[in-house]
Amino acid sequence: MDSDLESDAARDDLVDAECAKSAIPAQLAAAGLRPTRQRVALGELLFGRGDRHVTAERLYDEAAAAQMPVSLATVYNTLHQFTAAGLLREIAVDGTRVYFDTNVSEHHHFLLEDDGELYDIPGATVALHDLPAPPAGLKIARVDVVVRLRRNTE
Repeated sequence: MDSDLESDAARDDLVDAECAKSAIPAQLAAAGLRPTRQRVALGELLFGRGDRHVTAERLYDEAAAAQMPVSLATVYNTLHQFTAAGLLREIAVDGTRVYFDTNVSEHHHFLLEDDGELYDIPGATVALHDLPAPPAGLKIARVDVVVRLRRNTE
């Protein structure tokens, strides 16, 4: 019985991934991006497995493992194009690490410093109040909260 459930789950995952693949060109076009071969291929890697956080280097490694002939520069450019089009959210956790989040809804993040993984925190669970007023002529576009975690070794 467990093997039946596992095979059903595997089949559902395959169906979900295939649906995501077929939706990528339309998703890109709706965002105002031309669905080029490389954008579609990278979009399938990004969006084919649900909400996730990736770095450009991780996506480049995934593309290489899938035998996609793209350069790291192309991956960076595509991630920035997807972000500008509203398909991704850029999360800068320090001066050297930038993650791209496929979940563009209002939410925050836990950062597990031990391994660099990000985990979503629902936006409604973090209360933000008493923010300073922005300078004249400016408005707050977004507030990102990153809560840094370490594994408890005790």
